[in-house]
Amino acid sequence: MSFGADMRRRDALAGLMALGGLGALGGCNSRLGEGVFTSADTHVDGYPTVEAVRYFGELLEQRTNGRMSLRIYAGGQLGNERDTLEVTTFGGLDFNRVNLAPLNSIEPLTVVAALPFIFESTEHMRQVVDGEIGDEILASLERHGLIGLCFYDSGARSFYNTRGPINTPDDMQGLKLRVPGSDLYIDMVRSLGADAVPMPLDEVYQSLAQGVIDGAENNWPSFESGRHFEVARYYSLTRHLLAPEVFVMSKESWDALSTSDQDIVKQAARDSVPHMRDLWDARVEESMRIVTASGVEVNEVDPALFAGRMTGMWDASLTTPAQRALVEQILALRSGS
Repeated sequence: MSFGADMRRRDALAGLMALGGLGALGGCNSRLGEGVFTSADTHVDGYPTVEAVRYFGELLEQRTNGRMSLRIYAGGQLGNERDTLEVTTFGGLDFNRVNLAPLNSIEPLTVVAALPFIFESTEHMRQVVDGEIGDEILASLERHGLIGLCFYDSGARSFYNTRGPINTPDDMQGLKLRVPGSDLYIDMVRSLGADAVPMPLDEVYQSLAQGVIDGAENNWPSFESGRHFEVARYYSLTRHLLAPEVFVMSKESWDALSTSDQDIVKQAARDSVPHMRDLWDARVEESMRIVTASGVEVNEVDPALFAGRMTGMWDASLTTPAQRALVEQILALRSGS
């Protein structure tokens, strides 16, 4: 990240906080205007999560006859997810789309959905998060100043690197791999024999190009949209994570709404999920086409070889009875159960 970009992000965050103080920008009279809400996303315009939140904003505006609207700060304009999430908890931002990783350190139940190999397929993951298990995880965020509104897809995450194909965990020995700032991700990569390097997403391309890291792990759209495939020419389909992403609202902003407006917000968020999934599935296909056409070497692996290394990590990550109960419920929903 350049110094200039970092300063611009700090200035933007400072500007938002100055406009709304520590209160909700959308729930009070501010220079943004009455009923104008704010939302952050680290992904760029056009990315499925950004477009899903934009669609949510359109639904919000339609269903309130323009009384509510949404301004989206995409492309990491306001910094990384950990920074913007902190601002959201005290109302400096109204909405935020975040990965589970920054939530893992504050809410144990979010760890369950982020466990490697816990979901056997995209269909299994969607069934889980759309039901009572997903509702329980979302509800757990309220005690941390956040209202969990819905889950979005984050696809199947796999490893990519600059050195060569990964066919077994032995091929990962000594690789320096970027991970989000989460103990769970760090433990996962270490369990596979690689060195975990916590790093914001927006620093990955430069770090790959300069040899600071050897690789990273992510889904097809992020691998493509971040241009990581231009420097990391080996993509190994471990599909180790199918962890969903979360769309949250500041509890301070939520509490400033009437009950009827809360219902409108929650329903609009839920209604944005099918739209997001349609966009996501199409984007995965397009990203696969772009990456493979560029000549990146893509290889399949036997996932059991990698999943077998996760036993100790699962045991260390599941520290509460509530977590273990959710795991059992998720495993019971697998097709072979």
